[in-house]
Amino acid sequence: MRARPNIVVFFVDDMGYGDVSCLNPNGRIPTPNFDRLAAEGMTFTDAHSTSAVCSPSRYGLLCGRYNWRTSLQSGIVRHYGDPLIDEDRMTVASFLKSHGYHTGCIGKWHLGMGWDFEVTTEFKPDEDRFNNRPYPGNLDATDETLETWKEAFSKPTTGGPTTRGFDTYFGVDVPNWPPYCYIDNDRTVGIPSEYLPARLLGNNQASTPGPAMPYWHFEQLLPKWAEKADAYIRERAANEEPFFLYLPMTSPHTPLSVNAEWIGKSRLNNLYADLVMETDDVFGQVLASLDENGVADDTIVLFTSDNGCAHYIGVEMMEEQGHYPSAHLRGYKSDAWDGGHRIPCIVRWPGVVEAGKTCDQLVCLSDLMATCADVVGSELPDKAGEDSVSWLSLFEGRDEPVRSHVVHHSIRGKFAVRDGRWKLVLCPGSGGWAKQDAEAAEEGLPIVQLYDMVGDPGEQNNLEATHREKVKEMVALLERIVDDGRSTPGEKQTNDVDVDIWKLDTVPAMDASVLDDY
Repeated sequence: MRARPNIVVFFVDDMGYGDVSCLNPNGRIPTPNFDRLAAEGMTFTDAHSTSAVCSPSRYGLLCGRYNWRTSLQSGIVRHYGDPLIDEDRMTVASFLKSHGYHTGCIGKWHLGMGWDFEVTTEFKPDEDRFNNRPYPGNLDATDETLETWKEAFSKPTTGGPTTRGFDTYFGVDVPNWPPYCYIDNDRTVGIPSEYLPARLLGNNQASTPGPAMPYWHFEQLLPKWAEKADAYIRERAANEEPFFLYLPMTSPHTPLSVNAEWIGKSRLNNLYADLVMETDDVFGQVLASLDENGVADDTIVLFTSDNGCAHYIGVEMMEEQGHYPSAHLRGYKSDAWDGGHRIPCIVRWPGVVEAGKTCDQLVCLSDLMATCADVVGSELPDKAGEDSVSWLSLFEGRDEPVRSHVVHHSIRGKFAVRDGRWKLVLCPGSGGWAKQDAEAAEEGLPIVQLYDMVGDPGEQNNLEATHREKVKEMVALLERIVDDGRSTPGEKQTNDVDVDIWKLDTVPAMDASVLDDY
C-alpha cells in the first residue's frame, strides 16, 4: 500500500440520500456501482454537506470551511459570477499539491471562473432561469454579438480550478447556464458562436439562453467525464507521484438529458431516475479504470453528493411509484431539514477501511481537508480548514465521535445546527423551497424548531415549546461557532462578512421581539 494514497472524489450533483439503493432498501432505482463501493468500503449514514445547495457545498468540500463565513450568505454563485474561493485560501487541491500530489479536476466547477469581461445582454439575454416559464424562439446572434463573444472568450479565465490548486482542469462552469462549451484549464474549447437553441431550454433542460458552441448537446457530458477520467487515471498511474482527482459530476442535476441506452431503464418513467442510473454507470467506469491501471489498492475513493434531490424533477411522480429520493428524511434540496443536506457518502480504502462497514457517526463534507492532512501525516495551518475534522480514526475502525456538532445552511441563508442527537432550525419553515418561511410564520408556527434526531429523524415533532433551555443552549453554541471564525481548535479567525444567524428581515410576519424567548 502506497504511503501517500491516491485520492478520488466522485461528487455527484443533486442526488438524494434515498437515491442510492444500498441506503434505501425500499428505493426503486438500481445503483449497482455505488452499492459495490459500499460492499467494499464504509457507508456513512449521518453525513452532511455544508449547505443544501450547490456552490456553497462545493466551497465547503474544497476549503474545509463553512460557506456562510464568506460573502455568499444565501443562494449560489450567479451567472458569470466572481470566484467564491479567495486567491490566498488553501484548498484540498493546493494542500495536496504542496505534499507532492498531482491534482486534477474534471466536471462542473460552479465556484466562479473569473471571466475577464463585462457581462452584458449578449452573454445572458434572459435573467429568468426557472424551468416553468415560456421561452422565446431561437435567438439569432448578430455580427456585433459574435465579435463581442470572440473578444471575451479568447481571454483566459482568472479564477478557475487551475488558480485554486489544480494542475489540470477539463469541464464546464455550470451545465444548465451559459456559456455552453467545454473549458480546458483556463480557456474555452473553441469560441461560442450561436445562442443555445430554444428546444434545449426549459422543461428541466437548460435554464437560460446564452452563447453556445455549434451542435452543443447535453447528452455528451457524462461520456466525456468518463473518457477524461480514464485518460487522467491512465496517465497518472504511470507516474510515481500520487494523484488527487476531483470529479464533480454535472448529474443527476438538470439538464435531464439522458443517453438513449439509459432512457426508461429505471422503469419509473422519469428522466431523473434514468440519469441516476447513468451516473452510477459512469462511476463504475471510474472504478474499472482504477482496476485496469493497477492503482485501485492504492487509492481512497469517496462518493458523495453536494445536497439532496431537487423536488422539481418529478419527485411526486416517483413517490407515487414508491421511490422516495430523501428516503425517510424531511425536505429536499434547498431546505434546512435533513432532506436538503444529509447525503449519500461512501468511502473505500483497501487495507485500511474494513469492507462492508457502516458508520453512524456525525460527519460533514468540510472534513475532507483535515482527513487528507491526517492521511498524509501533516497538520493544517490555523487559517485553513477551520471547520474540518479528520475521519481517519473512523476509517481505522474506531467508532467514536469525531465531531459533536455540524452547522447546516439553506438556500435562503437560514441556519440549523446539529448537536449530538439534537437539531435546532432557526426558521419557522424549511428555509428553502419545501415550505416558505413567510407562509409558516403566517400560520403562527414558532420561529425555531427543535428535533430529537434519534427518536424523530423525519423532523415531525417540534419540541421547541417543551425544551426552551436546550434551544437557548444551542443558540449560544451557534453564536460561538460564528464568532470564533472556526468550529475546531485553533487560533480564532474572522469571517469575511458579518453573519446574521436569524435573518428576520426575510420573514415579513416576524419582528425582533420574537427572539426575546431565545
